[in-house]
Amino acid sequence: MDAKSWKESVIYQIYPQSFKDSNGDGWGDLQGIISKVDYLVKLGVDIVWLGPICDSPMVDNGYDIRDYQKIHSRYGTMEDFDQLLAKLHENGIKLIMDLVINHTSDEHPWFQQAKSSKDSPYRDYYIWKAPGPSGQEPNNWMSFLNEPAWTYDEQTEEYYLHLFDRKQPDLNWENENMRQELYTMIRWWLDKGIDGFRLDAINMISKDPELPDAAPDAPHPPGQEFYKNGPRIHEFLQELHEQTISRYPDVITLGEAPSVTMDEVVRYTDPQRREMDMVLAMDLIRIGKDPKDPWGSREWSILELKKSVSQWYEGVFGKGGYVLYLSTHDHPRIMPDLIGAGEHETAAAKLLATFIHTVPGTPLIYQGEELGLCNTTYERIEDYRDTGTITYYEHALQEGISPEQALANIHRRSRDGSRSPIPWDDSNAYAGFSAGKPWIDLPPAEQLEGKRVSDQENHPDSVFYYYRQLIQMRNQNPIMTHGSFTLLLPEHEEIFAFTREWEDEKWLVVLNFADHEVEIDWSGEGVEWADHMIKLHGNYTKFSRPVDREDEHTMAELQRLRPYEALIYRM
Repeated sequence: MDAKSWKESVIYQIYPQSFKDSNGDGWGDLQGIISKVDYLVKLGVDIVWLGPICDSPMVDNGYDIRDYQKIHSRYGTMEDFDQLLAKLHENGIKLIMDLVINHTSDEHPWFQQAKSSKDSPYRDYYIWKAPGPSGQEPNNWMSFLNEPAWTYDEQTEEYYLHLFDRKQPDLNWENENMRQELYTMIRWWLDKGIDGFRLDAINMISKDPELPDAAPDAPHPPGQEFYKNGPRIHEFLQELHEQTISRYPDVITLGEAPSVTMDEVVRYTDPQRREMDMVLAMDLIRIGKDPKDPWGSREWSILELKKSVSQWYEGVFGKGGYVLYLSTHDHPRIMPDLIGAGEHETAAAKLLATFIHTVPGTPLIYQGEELGLCNTTYERIEDYRDTGTITYYEHALQEGISPEQALANIHRRSRDGSRSPIPWDDSNAYAGFSAGKPWIDLPPAEQLEGKRVSDQENHPDSVFYYYRQLIQMRNQNPIMTHGSFTLLLPEHEEIFAFTREWEDEKWLVVLNFADHEVEIDWSGEGVEWADHMIKLHGNYTKFSRPVDREDEHTMAELQRLRPYEALIYRM
């Protein structure tokens, strides 16, 4: 896939354990995904990013890998995987897999050998360090679970580093033998015919070898300035590319790289540097979150959204590649945390769809967004499954936070909020996801009314159909991928308006992020308005009849927008 085609694509993330269960054990699996490929075809997506399915103890839902070349039995077999890959390819859909190479499970054979003896040839595959002067951790780094990033191994009397759970020890990328074993594994997957990788936590693989202490006032988690975008990161990525990606045609790489400047993004994704194709633009999913407290929330403004989109466009567009998204398996859904509760929920879901498909960048849809699903909340801590969520709750109570307040924070910030199963139909108590009790509960049936796939996939006014039409528009109109971007009304606190221009075409997009009507004063914007414009799309349009592209619309329509209204015009 050349640069042009992946930039014009729409990516769809599947969180496999929550997509579709085929055998009634309550856990989504490969045969379940196979049974729903036609759904993906109908939606119109080009690339599927499949969450981790390799053998794992499942401490972190598959991001703790025990065997890189074996399918976890809950998902099926390697034959099932081959069948899924073939069916996606038969339908013109590419498949990229999660590649987790910052760390492994502590049950991986490498780590089992590494901790057996300081003299093991695998010892240096991981990062070990002797205790500090008083027997404490080697430094003050904290993991993303807000616990010390070091765990003591009594047998060998040293600590090992883990930026995530203690059962996810970090690999030592300074060790060339380890890197070469990873490259062999990566080539094995590419030989199977997959189309690329989403590179998990990829800008964390190079650590400062001195492993210095973080400053007392370092942002959460302390220590990240010494392992994000580390000293050898570009050398490692270029070697990875040369040893693997460069040897296969049309491979796509998408990197998870938090805490990057725009200059760093360009260094990662400039095609001439041969490191990665794209990175995930993580700014949007941080809006409304407290930067000093991963479980805290704050007020947010539409001005932040404008700043982020403008920053990525000005700093990266045309120089490198990036993917825009509003939620993933790792982040709660944006509805109703930031937008779209109540009577205007459907309009809000369609507004967000318009936003993600019309601003510069490659759009990513997380499963269920195309249905307008909201963040799922559970009333008891026992109903949550995420290790980080449970750890936070225990720490919060120890620190004197009430159970009610801790749960309120969890309702907004837990990753489990986006992980509830896809509701396919009303055929049983589990919304057609499984014949058995799911691994994590679905929302109550009343909250799923109108949001099941069966409610929407054949309904021309549904959120699903709205996504489908936007994807078709993107396929047919290069302006949505390649057009320049000019922000209008930059200080308006409710309206996000901009133009896109490509060759001899110019579009106007106007988005009302407010839950009420908004009047707009366009004077002073310096826009050369046409006497008449052609309306291409709108989230209040009834799609039971096609939009008549010959109907002319005056600027008067743009002076008062309804709640969460989204409009696209050809000028």
